[in-house]
Amino acid sequence: MDRLVISGGTRLRGTIKASGAKNAALPILASTILGAGECELSNVPRVVDVVTMIKLLNLLGCSISQEGDRVVAKCDQLRSSEAPYDLVRTMRASILVLGPLVARWGEATVSLPGGCAIGSRPVNFHLAGLAKLGAEVSIEHGYIRARASRLKGARIYCDVSTVTGTENLMMAACLADGVTVIENAAKEPEVGDLASFLVKRGARIEGAGTDVVTIEGVGQLHGADHEVIPDRIETGTYLVAGAMTRGDVCVESCRPDHLESLTLKLRACGVTVEEGKETLRVRCDQRPVATDIKTGAYPAFPTDMQAQMVALLAISRGTSVVTETIFEGRFMHIQELQRMGADIKIEGHHAVVTGCERLTGAPVMASDLRASAGLVLAGLAADGVTEVSRIYHLDRGYERLEEKLGALGGIIQRQKGSQSVKIA
Repeated sequence: MDRLVISGGTRLRGTIKASGAKNAALPILASTILGAGECELSNVPRVVDVVTMIKLLNLLGCSISQEGDRVVAKCDQLRSSEAPYDLVRTMRASILVLGPLVARWGEATVSLPGGCAIGSRPVNFHLAGLAKLGAEVSIEHGYIRARASRLKGARIYCDVSTVTGTENLMMAACLADGVTVIENAAKEPEVGDLASFLVKRGARIEGAGTDVVTIEGVGQLHGADHEVIPDRIETGTYLVAGAMTRGDVCVESCRPDHLESLTLKLRACGVTVEEGKETLRVRCDQRPVATDIKTGAYPAFPTDMQAQMVALLAISRGTSVVTETIFEGRFMHIQELQRMGADIKIEGHHAVVTGCERLTGAPVMASDLRASAGLVLAGLAADGVTEVSRIYHLDRGYERLEEKLGALGGIIQRQKGSQSVKIA
């Protein structure tokens, strides 16, 4: 099993380019099921989750190919309406094919999803929403089964704002008869990017990016070209890496307006942040300062940046309180940071972080995608060598992370299986 071996203590300096957003590319790929005609997508990241989604779509009968950051998709015919356990268990976003399959083909059988072990992420909103649109929905032997001769528009209220739930129902409503209104919808940029692509294909959607999305169903969708938005979490990860190592890092081809909650907190930590039209640059030449963080739905501080910021706060001056409101299992990385010398106490949904002067390298194990990134950043700033194992989590969402960090001066190598790597 691969792991990353990191020799810490080097200041990161330089410029890198943000990749396309995994969490935007996945629903966009799933939405190609909704209509015939060729769709050409650009800025699609080459990460494991995207590869898994392409495998799933090909299995269903779509024609999907990827070369570099470009994907060509054509879903004129369907060979199967079943998303099997072997694929879905590795990626929770596989449930995004549920709505499109029912809307266009009248039926879907989708395994209950897997993914990161960061807590409960129930799919009951997806199912209740499809039922409101007129589908017959059941769960049998670990599979979601949905059927509808034709979906019908409805008013749907989300008890809790959910990104994949909003996306699934928005896609299904595109081909429903009448008008669908989704209230308390997720406002994340990835939802807006999906809506932008669907509108290019002939969908009628208003309000994406607000908490009320209105969809007027149409008879069919056609092909279209689309460029996926930059990945705000990848961008944020590299910015925090620059701050933690007291470096000077610039990320190009990003969206500063999607990262305002993060840059606000970085400035509160004493980090200099410079914003351009499509660039963000951080500079830090001293130990960061403690600050409190509370995660929440966009535009609040993203839960996907919590682990990275906890790593930064672990070496800051003072005491910080980090409150996690999204996933109950998202403090699993803290035990690993403690192995590196971090002074962190967990109190329910709060982590009390008392910063120390330096972390020390140690063997650590990743529990989920963003925990992996947080541990890598801790290793970059620590004294000595850190080995991060179970990085298959990392590969699900970061494209060539070790290469990009290496280009900034980080000393980081991928170690294959039992191969031994020595770093001076």
